[in-house]
Amino acid sequence: METSPASRLTFRTATPDDVPALVALVESAYRGESSRAGWTTEADLLDGRRTDADGVHALLADPASRVLVAEREGEPVACCHLERRERAERPSPVAYFGMFAVRPTAQGNGLGGQVLAEAERAAAGMGATEMQMTVISLRADLIAWYERRGYRRTGRYQPFPYGDENFGIPRRPDLRFELLVKPLG
Repeated sequence: METSPASRLTFRTATPDDVPALVALVESAYRGESSRAGWTTEADLLDGRRTDADGVHALLADPASRVLVAEREGEPVACCHLERRERAERPSPVAYFGMFAVRPTAQGNGLGGQVLAEAERAAAGMGATEMQMTVISLRADLIAWYERRGYRRTGRYQPFPYGDENFGIPRRPDLRFELLVKPLG
């Protein structure tokens, strides 16, 4: 376990016992009225769920994945998922960053930046030389937040998987993901 003394934030790898709390945390940060207490809400873009117990269990079971939990006083306040990905065109692996959630009422005070920094350290520890993520391209405020932390827009887009409710139920016809990257090390 690693602790940030300034905020008494503790990081650890998630276990199957954490799944219900992680699903609730992710859903609260992105969907429904509770998500509007923070600035990361996707409630105006998507309905439906953001994740579910089966999806989180699958991440925990994947040997190339690690789910980090950030806790304060034993309560999860943030989480993220890292996946080591080997690339034929790259001599070293990259880490894909996702399922990043901060409790809505704890957003806007630096907690997300601390979690992102810990995720970058963990990704480097997995041997990754680059962090990658995809962000809904309409999320200008979120993309700008990542850019302030060293991520760059690639101009490479992936279509939103319309019809796959595992990604939510779109409220707009113009959703797509943009790849953001940051060298590690």
